Amino acid sequence: MPDEYQSFRVGVNTFVVRDNRLLLGKRKNVYRSGTWALPGGHLEPGERLEDAAARELLEETGLVGKEWMFANIVNDRRSTQHYIQIGFVAQHTIGEPFVCEPDRCEAWKWFSLDALPSEIFPPHIVQIQLFREKKTLGDD
Repeated sequence: MPDEYQSFRVGVNTFVVRDNRLLLGKRKNVYRSGTWALPGGHLEPGERLEDAAARELLEETGLVGKEWMFANIVNDRRSTQHYIQIGFVAQHTIGEPFVCEPDRCEAWKWFSLDALPSEIFPPHIVQIQLFREKKTLGDD
């Protein structure tokens, strides 16, 4: 096993969809700044997956997610680190999204699922593709 794969990180991301529009945030001052990404982040030690998704959604957008549903899992080996990306759907949210971390996010914007921006955060491309195709497993 190559050294770079001795460990991996777990990313937990949330799909928030309203009226067939997906919420994406424009990254700022971080890896791949200027790309659009799902709300999400890292799973903390001892944390439940849904709790991590809810925490990251609230920390980044101010939204409270309700009625969580598993969306997909992607084995992301192309990143600078090996990641397992786990996607959830918050079937209902309370509030309107706003920039809670202005040093890391420029804006939150709703995009039609049929007209997503071309500059999507690379680790989320496969996750979004799977979501649109209603598939749950990806190996990149």
